[in-house]
Amino acid sequence: MPGSVKHRPDFKAADAAAKLRSAMAGFGTDEAAIIHILGNHNCQQRIEIAQAYKTAYGKDLLSDIKSELTGDFEEVCLALLTPPRKLDAQQLHKAISGAGTDETSIVEILVTKTNKEIEEIKAAYKAEYGSNLEDDLCGDTSGYFRRLMISLMAAGREPEAAVDSGRAKKDAQQLFDAGEARWGTDEAELNAILCLRSHSQLRETFKEFAKIAGKSFEDSIKSECSGSLQEGYLAIVDSVMNTPAYFARRLNECFKGLGTNDRDLIRIIVNRCEIDMEEIERAYKAMYGVSLIEAIESECGGDYKKMLIALVKMQD
Repeated sequence: MPGSVKHRPDFKAADAAAKLRSAMAGFGTDEAAIIHILGNHNCQQRIEIAQAYKTAYGKDLLSDIKSELTGDFEEVCLALLTPPRKLDAQQLHKAISGAGTDETSIVEILVTKTNKEIEEIKAAYKAEYGSNLEDDLCGDTSGYFRRLMISLMAAGREPEAAVDSGRAKKDAQQLFDAGEARWGTDEAELNAILCLRSHSQLRETFKEFAKIAGKSFEDSIKSECSGSLQEGYLAIVDSVMNTPAYFARRLNECFKGLGTNDRDLIRIIVNRCEIDMEEIERAYKAMYGVSLIEAIESECGGDYKKMLIALVKMQD
């Protein structure tokens, strides 16, 4: 597995919980100990540590983290102690309920998840907020972008199987007919293919599309769609064609502009550190000429920076 954070075979939840308790007890906080423990155990082990902490000390680890830490360092530690799909649900709620809708975060979360993960996100959202994710998203989005979100949340993508080249050619022609061959774009036709076909099938379809249209499907989207809908379609294409490169681009976007987009930065690094961070790091260096760690060092500070680097750096 090309993740940077892996399962530690020498793991003892009670010992790690004791070290965390010692790091936060008494006067002052041992931030280095917190970074070492949370940054060097995978999600399942971190959840077990939190359970052992509550059993041993009768206190909630997340509550103690909140009382002892502040700012972005607190946020990344809390994210590390939250089950992944619950974290996604929390992030989607913030994206919907904040000042204006954060379509970029919504798209990133939904287009990169499996059917099972989307169902788990919907269940976590319902448990956390008492409302349906689809209802809340529909109330906060509109038009064809809303339809794309509904299609993604249906979690009906076909499982990976042998690529059907004949079907790819047929789908490519339908995509061409829905967009390039006439004025206006039939978004329903695009959704039916982009949200249903497996990733390997879509990659073949995009190759066939380029043969028909004389340009990439990505370029076609840019000329046929705009705004949030364009962003949604492009995210699907980018993540299907090269998921690590897609996340490398998203991370780079976190560093652009005035200030760092820490919420997105934390979510992406925490979510991907056990999946493909090693590949994301390679893609980032190839695309931007500096390592992701160098970018974090220049944009972030203090213990927050140290924790992010611990999650990105390969464990010993």
